[in-house]
Amino acid sequence: MAALTPAEHIEHTDVVGIMLVDDHAIVRQGLRSILEREDDMQVVAEASTAAEAMAVVGHTRPQIVLLDLKLSTSSDTEGLDLCAELVRLHPELGVLVLTTFLDEHLVLQAVRAGARGYVVKDVDTSALIRAIRDVSRGESAFDARSASAMVRGLNQPETSNAMKLTARESEVLRLLARGMSNRDIGAKLYISETTAKFHVGNILRKLGVTRRAEAVYEASKMGVI
Repeated sequence: MAALTPAEHIEHTDVVGIMLVDDHAIVRQGLRSILEREDDMQVVAEASTAAEAMAVVGHTRPQIVLLDLKLSTSSDTEGLDLCAELVRLHPELGVLVLTTFLDEHLVLQAVRAGARGYVVKDVDTSALIRAIRDVSRGESAFDARSASAMVRGLNQPETSNAMKLTARESEVLRLLARGMSNRDIGAKLYISETTAKFHVGNILRKLGVTRRAEAVYEASKMGVI
């Protein structure tokens, strides 16, 4: 009998296929060595940028994406945009955020972007393994500090829709105000035209408008731009 390929092996056993997305190779190597000690886990792909992640996720078909939020020096939350795009295109994926950043706004933004869990990088190995297994079963997974941060965020007073814009959405809105198209916005921010369109749609929804010009007008009234 021919040996199973990695994808076939995952499909016919209970092994969880994992993609690591982190801009530091040494972090990915460390995670791989930890995760592959487990009989039910296999790292099927790695990526250091959002573009690499989008390029490989389709043909490697991971069940879990272990995602850092900071993937470049230009943005502390580029992973949020990637999370939203991955979940939009591959809704069956379980995205688990693994990052050094922790505050109530960031945890809530990650959940709203589609993440099923959030753990900080100094979590112990057993807790990380448990979180991955929980997400692979369709459950949510948060370490104690992330869970507390999310509760604090949920208990904060309601803010205006404009204040709910992510940092990237605010960037996109400023470029909208300059009359840029989705393609131009994508080129300026080094994201795809599809991702730019996704952010524009979120901005319109959050501001309660249907047209780009209306979004710019509302944002200018609120002092956002």
